Amino acid sequence: MAVNQENVSKILSVLSHPLRREILLDLSDKGECSFTDLMNALNVDTGKLSFHIRNLAGFLEQTPTGKYKLSKVGENAIRLIKDLEVWAVEAGVARKASTLSLASFTKRALALLIDFSMTLAITILITLPNALSLLTAEGAFRLDISVILFLTLALLWGYSTLLEGFAGQSLGKAIVGLKVVRIDGKKLSYDYAAVRNFGKVFLLPFDLLIGLKLKDERFVRYFDKFAGTTVIDLRL
Repeated sequence: MAVNQENVSKILSVLSHPLRREILLDLSDKGECSFTDLMNALNVDTGKLSFHIRNLAGFLEQTPTGKYKLSKVGENAIRLIKDLEVWAVEAGVARKASTLSLASFTKRALALLIDFSMTLAITILITLPNALSLLTAEGAFRLDISVILFLTLALLWGYSTLLEGFAGQSLGKAIVGLKVVRIDGKKLSYDYAAVRNFGKVFLLPFDLLIGLKLKDERFVRYFDKFAGTTVIDLRL
């Protein structure tokens, strides 16, 4: 079935005005509204509201009491408006992210190596007395190594989450000149930092493999994509 492009253009023209979209969205939320209700909710005068309601003929219906509600066309328009709002956000995110100086894999790996080495050293210092006492027991020593590794990873996750959630940088990233940011431009919070670092610390091979398949230079790792974060190079 051929689509009448003129009708498509008319629909888009009607929905292009933000006040008309607000009228439709308000009616979608409330179900029915009188003319006065709409005028007060939208803070517009009588003449302006009358003009835009006339332009929305076909999108609106009037009840026996004279209130306005969405017609079937209006309900379909709401779905279109909400889809367009999502697309607008995604387009804004992509445009914003494209202006960032993304960190290279090499620099990110170097920052991780610095952070891991530091947390490993701290863990060894904490567990050193117990480790020395087990040096002569081979099986116990292997068990102690596994405990040290687990404690190091747990410390790395907590440390990275706290520093990145606070300032966007672990010490390793600060030394290399990198910073974690959200791709939507909002401030990075502790929960976002916790999610992105969980993949890095506990699931790194999987994280990198899936990240490679994404084929998106913003996301070296899958958990960056999941958290909506990326790493930028402050020295470029």
